[in-house]
Amino acid sequence: MVNAVVMASGMGTRMRPLTETTPKPLIKVGGKPMVETVIEGLQERGVDHIAVVVGYLGQEFNYLKEKYGNVAIVENADYGTVNNISSVYAAREFLSGGSCFICEADIYVLDGRIFQEKLDGSCYYGKMVEGYSDDWVLEQDGGGRIVRVGKGGKDCFNMVGIAYFTEGDARILCSAIEEEYGKEGYEALFWDDVVNKHISRFRLAVHPVNAGQVVEIDTVEELEEVHRKFFGRGGYDEG
Repeated sequence: MVNAVVMASGMGTRMRPLTETTPKPLIKVGGKPMVETVIEGLQERGVDHIAVVVGYLGQEFNYLKEKYGNVAIVENADYGTVNNISSVYAAREFLSGGSCFICEADIYVLDGRIFQEKLDGSCYYGKMVEGYSDDWVLEQDGGGRIVRVGKGGKDCFNMVGIAYFTEGDARILCSAIEEEYGKEGYEALFWDDVVNKHISRFRLAVHPVNAGQVVEIDTVEELEEVHRKFFGRGGYDEG
């Protein structure tokens, strides 16, 4: 069994005013909502069950159940007060039910073949960035094992919003998420913080991708730049 948890509950405040009426994952890039590029890539992989975890404007995602037969909508009731650990916690039934992809919903997948590639074990998809990056990075030891998941690093892979856990590692992660949820300060946690805290319990590697395969879009300016770069036009799609 292969499952996927797609996190789509955030408010997308950095992309206002577009996100005042449309949740960020449903903003269209090249005519297609970002979350649909993730779902279609997962379906092409043969993923059995896809949980789209919603919060802000959650009702707007309901059509996905009809359009994609293996999609379930999971409500994250804590999205407004707890960081994205709450989304993985809400979908923990899917996380513990087999091997599992965990994906951000607000990324645009230009090359769905990244989901088709052979994965030898648990991994984060990553893009190499030379020099210092203040983004989320994946630090490795000499053997390629991830030894730190966190903000800031030099000459290392940056996260791109896709991770994969084998069945055994997914169960470990589920247990760790449940253990951390409700502890003092848990409201500020990213789910990746939990991975980092328990990093020795996993054998995580980096699955490399390049900048032309998947892009993260956080602002209206970045959306316009993606349209210029990949679609030959400025602006953005309405609706």
